[in-house]
Amino acid sequence: MTDLGAALATTLQAARQARGLSGGALADRSGVSRAMISKIERGETQPTAVLLSRLAAALGMTLSELVARAEQDQNRLARKENQPTWTDPDTGYTRRAVSPVAGGPLELVEVELPAGARVAFPAATYAHRHQQIWVLEGRLTFREGATDHHMAAGDCLQLGPPQACVFVNETDTPCRYLVALAPR
Repeated sequence: MTDLGAALATTLQAARQARGLSGGALADRSGVSRAMISKIERGETQPTAVLLSRLAAALGMTLSELVARAEQDQNRLARKENQPTWTDPDTGYTRRAVSPVAGGPLELVEVELPAGARVAFPAATYAHRHQQIWVLEGRLTFREGATDHHMAAGDCLQLGPPQACVFVNETDTPCRYLVALAPR
């Protein structure tokens, strides 16, 4: 477990308790088992991006907000070397919170999706945020419900109403993209 992983465990537990939720209530809201939530909060397992995003959504925040709270840095300037980076242990998906933690109405997240990787998120992940995806390098297939959006470097997509989505890199090279999020 990394320092950030341990901080995420503590932050998740604090956010759950601040909302007056038991582990069971958070499990019901997120669809993540109570046992898994307990393991994450105790720092016994490194959660995947999908699990963390489901938990964050159930707590009314984004994955980036959860990571930022774990970092506890209130600077308005986010230098690259200080921007929190997290890697999904299952897929190698790497997410960097670009925006300063001090917040504001816009949140920027840079993602690198390895060659051949696929990361799926439930509709609840998108329930409270407007999102746009801007491909910086490579090619990305973004499945929004039943619709596939094939995107190349420079392409930008505004997401529609919340629905299950899948980020897919069908190529043999990494894909790098920026996600811009704003409150709905």
